[in-house]
Amino acid sequence: MGRKLLLDKAHIEGIRYYDVYRKNGGYAAAEKALKSMSPDQVTEEVKKSGMRGRGGAGFPTGLKWSFLAKPEGVPRYLVCNADESEPGTFKDRYLMEFLPHLLIEGLLISSFALGANTTYIYIRGEYAWIPDILEEAIAEAHKNGWLGKNIQGSGFDLNIYVQRGAGAYICGEETALIESLEGKRGTPRIKPPFPAVKGLYQCPTVVNNVETLAAIVPIINIGGDEYAKIGIGKSAGTKLISACGNLNKPGVYEIEMNISVEEFIYSDEYCGGIPNGKRLKACIPGGSSVPIVPANLLLTTAKGEKRMMTYESLNDGGFATGTMMGSGGFIVLDEDQCVVRHTLSLARFYHHESCGQCSPCREGTGWMEKVLKNIEHGKGKMSDIDLLWDIQRKIEGNTICPLGDAAAWPVAAAIRHFRDEFEWHVLHPDEAQRRNFGLAHYADPLPVAAAV
Repeated sequence: MGRKLLLDKAHIEGIRYYDVYRKNGGYAAAEKALKSMSPDQVTEEVKKSGMRGRGGAGFPTGLKWSFLAKPEGVPRYLVCNADESEPGTFKDRYLMEFLPHLLIEGLLISSFALGANTTYIYIRGEYAWIPDILEEAIAEAHKNGWLGKNIQGSGFDLNIYVQRGAGAYICGEETALIESLEGKRGTPRIKPPFPAVKGLYQCPTVVNNVETLAAIVPIINIGGDEYAKIGIGKSAGTKLISACGNLNKPGVYEIEMNISVEEFIYSDEYCGGIPNGKRLKACIPGGSSVPIVPANLLLTTAKGEKRMMTYESLNDGGFATGTMMGSGGFIVLDEDQCVVRHTLSLARFYHHESCGQCSPCREGTGWMEKVLKNIEHGKGKMSDIDLLWDIQRKIEGNTICPLGDAAAWPVAAAIRHFRDEFEWHVLHPDEAQRRNFGLAHYADPLPVAAAV
C-alpha cells in the first residue's frame, strides 16, 4: 500500500467534526507552526518539500509564496481556489466534504506564513451542499480558538470566509476568480501585474488550490525534507487522482508519485482494470483540458520503459503527446469509446464556458464545436479535419488566459493521434450517425491508436 498523507484518516467515522479531527492529531501542525516556527520558517519548509501546486499548472508552491509582495501597511490575502470545475476532477470536493478541518488547518498555517489575516474559500456554485459543511467547520474552529483574534495565544489573527461562485468554469482561473470575488463579472485580467503584487482589492494575494493547501499540514508535521523523499525527483509527495471513465473502481485515490500508469489502472489497490475485459484505448490523464493519450503512448515511453504517474513522465520532452498531470482528473476510455464524440463533448463545454473576452476563444471554440458536430453526425468533409487543425492552432497561445489553450489541446491531440477515426466518420456517414463507434468498426487496427 502506498503512503497516505491526506487521506490517512478519511475512514475514521466523524472525522469531519472538530472533536474527532483533534483527537486524531488534528491541528498539531498548526500548533507547531504557530508556537515554534516563524512565517519564514514555514515557507522554507514548503520550499524544501518540493511540493508543486496541485491545481493543474504544477508550479512549486514555496516559490510562488516567495513572490508575494510585502509593502508596509497593505493587507495581504490568501484565496483558496475551490472552483473545481475541470471535467473529470472531483478530488477537492472529497477533501472539503469529508475532511474540512484538514483544509482549514492548511489555510491557517498558510495564512500565518504569508501574513494574511483574511482568507477566502471560493467554491463553485454546483457544490451547493459543501459550503454548509465548511461553514460548520469554520464555526467549530472559531469556537475552539483556531480562528479569530490571537489564535492560541500566538498573536496571529485570522478569519476565513466562504464565497460561493455562480458556476462559471472561467472562475477557476485565478484572476477571473479574484474579479468574481470582488463582485465583478468573472473575466481574466491581463498579467502583469500578477496577483502576488496586485490581486484581491489590488493587494498582494496568493491563490492556491484546495489540495495544495491541505498538503501543507503533512509537510509541517513531517518536515519538508521528509516530504521531499516521497515520490520521484521533482514530483515530490503524494497526489490525489480523480479516476473515472471505463474503470472497475472509479474514485479518489492518493498515490505516491513513484508508481506506473499501468499499475494505477490495472492493480487491485487502485482502479482494478477495465470492466468486462475491454481493452484500453486512450486516457486523458489530467482533466479535460490536457491532451488525450493513446494507450500505447500512455503505458510506455519512447525508450520502452513504463510511463510513471509523475509530472515529468507525463510531460516528457520526448513524449509525443505533450500531455500533463494537470489537476489529476484521470479519464479512461475503453475500446468501444468514440474519440470524435468525446472531443465534440469537450468542445461544446469550452464553447459554453468561454467568457468571450478574447475573439480567438469566443469565435474559435464555437467553430470547433460546429465542425466536430458535422463530423460526428456523418455530415463532415475531409477538409474539415484540416480546418479543425487550423482553428485550434489559431486559438492556442492567443488568449489572455489558458482557457483557449484548454479548448485547443484536446482537439489537436485527438487529430494527431486518432486522425484515422475522424476520417472514418467522413467515409462512413451512415454508420457515424449511429453514434456507437469503436475500434471494432475497423477491419485493421490503427497503427498508433490501437488499444492494448
